[in-house]
Amino acid sequence: MAYRRTVNRPRPLPVDPLAEAKRQWLAHGWSDAADGMTVVTSVMRAQQLLLARVDATLKPFALSFARYEMLRLLAFSRSGRLPLSSVVARLQVHATTVTSTAERLVRDGLIVREPHPHDGRAALLALTESGRELVDRATHALNTEVFADPGMTSADAAELVAIVARMRKAAGDFADPKPQPDPL
Repeated sequence: MAYRRTVNRPRPLPVDPLAEAKRQWLAHGWSDAADGMTVVTSVMRAQQLLLARVDATLKPFALSFARYEMLRLLAFSRSGRLPLSSVVARLQVHATTVTSTAERLVRDGLIVREPHPHDGRAALLALTESGRELVDRATHALNTEVFADPGMTSADAAELVAIVARMRKAAGDFADPKPQPDPL
């Protein structure tokens, strides 16, 4: 299945602007940084393209990707609830961002805050039934509209994921994983 355009986009440019940027980097004597500039700007542009598809798919559900990720994480957990600190760690974002996202989800009735059973200072985030129903529908849409065809072959996707995983690991994003992560 080919990538379906969900937004009006201009015609493709006659030249790749990132290739032109690299040519300019080289012409200006920055050859030691040209490949790195191309990597960074290429990944950032790919992120923009993918996020546009994700945003368009989630818009009918009134979800941002951050809100979706939190709902999906809670839905994957055994009990539909996790401590706020676990959500922060697993989503790899700042606690303030998680708190802000959680507040909007609480306001919309998609999650609730519960007292932690063993730590009076901590809170649990728990998925509501309407939150579970919404994230399941949104997941189906993302699987159909974005994830089943990310715009590259399966072999390219596997190679890209492996390359990015090596970069993330080198940056300290994670240690060597166990064969399978512990369930939530």
